[in-house]
Amino acid sequence: MKYDPRELIGKVIDLKSLADYQEGSVVSRMVVNKKAGTVTAFAFEAGEGLSEHSAPFDALVIGLEGEAEIPIGGEPHIVKEGDMLIMPANVPHAVHPITRFKMLLVLIHAE
Repeated sequence: MKYDPRELIGKVIDLKSLADYQEGSVVSRMVVNKKAGTVTAFAFEAGEGLSEHSAPFDALVIGLEGEAEIPIGGEPHIVKEGDMLIMPANVPHAVHPITRFKMLLVLIHAE
């Protein structure tokens, strides 16, 4: 679905509604896309996830719904609704949902 993130400006939005589950998929929706950073909503079906990777900037994960294991540098962390986790720059991490899982990912592209 194509959309313009600017459509969200000036509106009160239920965070859980930003990305909907889709069977067998990981769904993402860019909420903010600026030179200084991005905010992206994700919805993971149980069993779907993101393989290990790293990013050049710190990343903040905010759990919106469900539960996932997010290993950082091989150390597992469980993130649930209402939790936050900061993933440090250049350290391998992944997302492994335990249940259906929604999260908000905030990347700041500066030191």
